Amino acid sequence: MSVTEDRLQRMRPRPRRGPAIDVAALPPGPRSHAIVQSIGLLGFRHRFVPAMRRRYGDAFTLDVLPEGRHLVVFERPEVLKEIFAGDPEVFHAGKGNAILGPVMGEHSLLLVDGATHQRARKLLMPAFNGHALRGYADVVTGLAKTEVGSWTPGRPFRSLDRMNALTLEVILQVVFGVTDEHRLAELRPLVNQTVNISPLVFLGWGLSGLHRYGPWRRTYENQQELDRVIYAEIAERRRAPDLAERGDVLSRLLLVEDEGERLGDDELRDQLVTLLLAGHETTATALSWSLYELGRDPGHLARAREAALGGDDDHLEAVLKEAMRLHPVIPMVVRHLMAPARVGGYDLPAGVTVAASILLAHSDPRNFPLPLVFDPSRFEHGRIPPNTWLPFGGGVRRCIGAGFSLMEGVAVLREVLTTWDLEAVGDDEPKVRNITSVPRHGARIAVAPR
Repeated sequence: MSVTEDRLQRMRPRPRRGPAIDVAALPPGPRSHAIVQSIGLLGFRHRFVPAMRRRYGDAFTLDVLPEGRHLVVFERPEVLKEIFAGDPEVFHAGKGNAILGPVMGEHSLLLVDGATHQRARKLLMPAFNGHALRGYADVVTGLAKTEVGSWTPGRPFRSLDRMNALTLEVILQVVFGVTDEHRLAELRPLVNQTVNISPLVFLGWGLSGLHRYGPWRRTYENQQELDRVIYAEIAERRRAPDLAERGDVLSRLLLVEDEGERLGDDELRDQLVTLLLAGHETTATALSWSLYELGRDPGHLARAREAALGGDDDHLEAVLKEAMRLHPVIPMVVRHLMAPARVGGYDLPAGVTVAASILLAHSDPRNFPLPLVFDPSRFEHGRIPPNTWLPFGGGVRRCIGAGFSLMEGVAVLREVLTTWDLEAVGDDEPKVRNITSVPRHGARIAVAPR
């Protein structure tokens, strides 16, 4: 059995076991079949989730696959605080993210809980502290300058495609430390095919044997090849004579010791894939929406260009944050209850999964007045209320790469805005790709020399 097949079998989400949950104790929700609700949640979330909010209020319950799993969705800041501050031994994030298991693996920072999560986070944290970020900035800026300099004036293009290509190069060079063009050429299509899959493929991981057919089989074969290339890169890097002098994340992790032992290949693979998938498309999507929104409003564009020319990184970061607020990439943050807990005034039993809805929190006028308006000044004047802006999650599970994402985004915006004028082309709206949301039409823009 291949390592990919073994991981798929071990990490495949399975139906809930244990005593039946008394649904009368849960907030109200639809009574349609779990398959219907799962498709609504994963495939049509931008209409489905607000519709549930309008019908059932600030808290509602969904039944999702694997069958028998109850998902209780909340949006009010005071309730989200309860979820993020909950005892990590009770509020398990790893089990809530089980749908990602077949791709990310059992060691993934997103899939482990308790002491195992604390250990993994401690090992990864030095690669993302302030000193490390300053070391990565020059690489990011150089890659951004090359990408932005290749654009053709006057010809509309999908900014999402270009930002995906750029952030992939950043991840491959900064995280994987790959600069060999042959290896880069191997990795690029494998990563793109891993990211660009439909919600139905994710749902299919929970059904035994489905990976032998159609799109699930193609995804499985792509996973096998991606695993092969990553393990080959790890083996070659272990033998590198300059390992101690290299600054990329993989090289740093190869030198880390945990109680006198180095990390094994499987753990390295899982953490690399997690960083790749969590840090690639999410940042690219935020950047593409940022460029699209700036291109729709000459006033915002002029202010952002002034910031780029004047070294005002705070404003460029505010542009990114507002794009992330208006166009959430991830719909929710989840925790699986390992013991009974009181959340939002409900006494919830063990076995329930609670969700902090990013989609609803970001669009609630009680949190953000005129929530449909793009306004970066929200993040410059006054403090954003806690537990209302959640693109990186919250609590002890807040995304370890948040600082890296914002640093990268600011560097890219700076290069774009000091090189080009830009204009949005056509209208756009979000669509679901895998578990993320991206611009349906690619956030098309056109550029002209400044």
